[in-house]
Amino acid sequence: MTTPSREAPVADAATTDAYFRPDVAVFILRAQPFHFGHQSVIRRALEQARHVVLLLGSALQPRTPMNPFTHNERAAMIRASFDEADNARIQIVPLMDVLYNDPAWITNIRVAVQRVMARIEPERPDPEIALIGHSKDESSYYLRLFPEWQSIDCDNYRGINATDLRRAIFDAGGDLSDDSTPVLETLRKVTPEPVIRLLRDFMAQPELANVVEEDRFIQNYKSGWAESPYPPTFVTVAAVVVQSGHVLLIERNTRPGLGLTALPGGFVREDESLEDGVIRELREDTRIKVPEAVLRGSIRSTDVFDYPKRSARGRTIAHAHLIQLRDSTSLPQVRGSEQRLVAFWLPFHQLDPQRMFEDHYHIIRALIGTSFRDEMET
Repeated sequence: MTTPSREAPVADAATTDAYFRPDVAVFILRAQPFHFGHQSVIRRALEQARHVVLLLGSALQPRTPMNPFTHNERAAMIRASFDEADNARIQIVPLMDVLYNDPAWITNIRVAVQRVMARIEPERPDPEIALIGHSKDESSYYLRLFPEWQSIDCDNYRGINATDLRRAIFDAGGDLSDDSTPVLETLRKVTPEPVIRLLRDFMAQPELANVVEEDRFIQNYKSGWAESPYPPTFVTVAAVVVQSGHVLLIERNTRPGLGLTALPGGFVREDESLEDGVIRELREDTRIKVPEAVLRGSIRSTDVFDYPKRSARGRTIAHAHLIQLRDSTSLPQVRGSEQRLVAFWLPFHQLDPQRMFEDHYHIIRALIGTSFRDEMET
């Protein structure tokens, strides 16, 4: 499961129980970027509870047009929007998405809140907890996943959403330097002035310039399908090749995801089966020194990965194949493709979700069933 990515309007409103005063109000948000809607929910939480825990979703991801800002940058936006007294009551915790494993995501939230409360109020072993958010939108389904917690419902706040805010920033080429431009006028209507100052600094970074270029590529890519009578659905394959505690990866040399690590794979051709497609893509991308018959015979399982927003290019369904090679003291030679892709073996424990393309980290976890890194500490 991922933190809701639609980023619908949030904030302003009323609690379901005027007499209920929880010890802590929990707000799950992405804040890409932070705006008045988020601020309104947090102010309501501060009025309602003694402590506020903000779980910043989509943490530990590479910078993309959907997630351009790191969790530390988003935390800075939030802190800058409140005074010292309010900040003393606000705890901000990074929350990593867990695609294709709802129970793990739910457990991570419970554990994160428990750790925060154990640190700030160790004398209260069973604190009263409430989730705060807007329950009348499809992106806030998570409010129903914690029946043991109370719920504080909020109305929409002026229709503000972070998706439109990002669109305005990217359409302006990421340039926030001129006070007189329309994008600055838009920002002043939807987000606090301290956030605007931080956004100016953040967007001046080379990493964010790359995200702007990535967005431009994606918009041009989508424009090629604008005249289609139906939104296209793409079918892809991915090879999860493992041996002796290592997984086989490539480094992308094209957009989207330029420079990120990824699983070997690609689009299925019209005249081939899924298995034929994954074997062809694997051999083309990595030149792996293993006979084709051995690769086919080493396929242990397949699964479909169809999170609707898994690819910024559009609806893209991945069919991943787990290829388990026999353990050995030496790994098969790989050398990348003729298109100068870099192919390499990486130990499981060195996998970094901040360096991986789209949902490939989550695909590996789902197929192998192994946690490659400790959960983030609160």
